[in-house]
Amino acid sequence: EQVLWKWLRDRRLGGFKFRRQQPLGGYTLDFFCAEALLCIELDSVYHEGAAKQRRDAARDAKIAEMGIQTLRFTASALAREKDAVLATILREASARTADNGTRRG
Repeated sequence: EQVLWKWLRDRRLGGFKFRRQQPLGGYTLDFFCAEALLCIELDSVYHEGAAKQRRDAARDAKIAEMGIQTLRFTASALAREKDAVLATILREASARTADNGTRRG
């Protein structure tokens, strides 16, 4: 998480403000952009296995009921494909703010 936070903090990614470890609806989101209603989850090996994946899916569904999209990436994908992960986050944040008319500037 520290590696991803280095790229998301201080509006470094497209000017979007992300918060780290954001409590919301009984959950703690790894990273959250309120402007885009976008949650970023960075999954480690802890999230492997069918039972944990079912729990993650149920959690994502509850968060989606609040209008928040969740993007999940594995830590290994971030290490291998940092630029692609960041591009995906930026694309989704930009699209979501364009769709809901909240993007300033």
